[in-house]
Amino acid sequence: MENKFDAIIIGGSYAGLSAGMALGRSLRDVLIIDSGKPCNRQTPHSHNFITHDGKTPKEISELAKAQVLEYKTVKFYDGIATKMERGSECFTITTQNGDLFYAKKLILASGIKDLMPNILGFAECWGISVIHCPYCHGYEVKGEMTGILSNGDIAFDFSKLVFNLTKDLTLLTNGKSTFNEEQNEKFYQNKIKVIEDEIERIEHENGYIQKVIFKNGKEIPLHALYAKVGFEQNINIEDLGIELNENGFIKVDMMQKTNIPGVFACGDNVTMMRSVANAVAQGNFAGAVVNKELSEEEF
Repeated sequence: MENKFDAIIIGGSYAGLSAGMALGRSLRDVLIIDSGKPCNRQTPHSHNFITHDGKTPKEISELAKAQVLEYKTVKFYDGIATKMERGSECFTITTQNGDLFYAKKLILASGIKDLMPNILGFAECWGISVIHCPYCHGYEVKGEMTGILSNGDIAFDFSKLVFNLTKDLTLLTNGKSTFNEEQNEKFYQNKIKVIEDEIERIEHENGYIQKVIFKNGKEIPLHALYAKVGFEQNINIEDLGIELNENGFIKVDMMQKTNIPGVFACGDNVTMMRSVANAVAQGNFAGAVVNKELSEEEF
């Protein structure tokens, strides 16, 4: 494989593949580097993306990859980018296997790594019945016994979205509640229960919740649990000095540009709006902006 490209895309899921297609259709030499471990790999179905509603994430990404690789200037590298360096004329990417690649532009579509809480059974249910997004998963569990694992203002605001989908709702703060008096009154009016007991484990069958068991021996049945978990970036952005915003996402402008000239970012690593449709849209736009920048430099 050649090692010099117009653009290197780190991350070959929805955002990265979408950017790759936009660049491939513009006759750009592109390398997509991906490890094959997307964050939604155990999610059974993907929703809220027209023409693909209800398909598995793998079905969507495999079809996308096959279509992108029809463009002969796009290449795919199965591996992990471990180092990014900025030179006077190009960027250098070093992989875990020691391979070196060079590019005029970089697109970071590397996603994020979810940080699982220390609750037995949580990780096994993540993306299946422990879910993050009412738009991606809420319709499938509408009207079911549902919990929200969160606390404070974030939990209060999030409960409004979930309450629209089910009235059988319980808030699990996993410790002392930080809701104010007004928020507690609103929960009372809407018959939303608040449980402050600490969680010990989640009982499930193949990732589908049966009940939540607390450390004091209490338990409640649930069919779905929304959870806001922490995360970290999948790649070492410190190599290039890329800035993060106050929420820990890569900071980009309206053109998907980072603070480093020639480096762009798109997908889950830049926004809390985590969905296939959003990642595809951002990747498509980032690819177009990169092509425009290259065209202006070459003209």
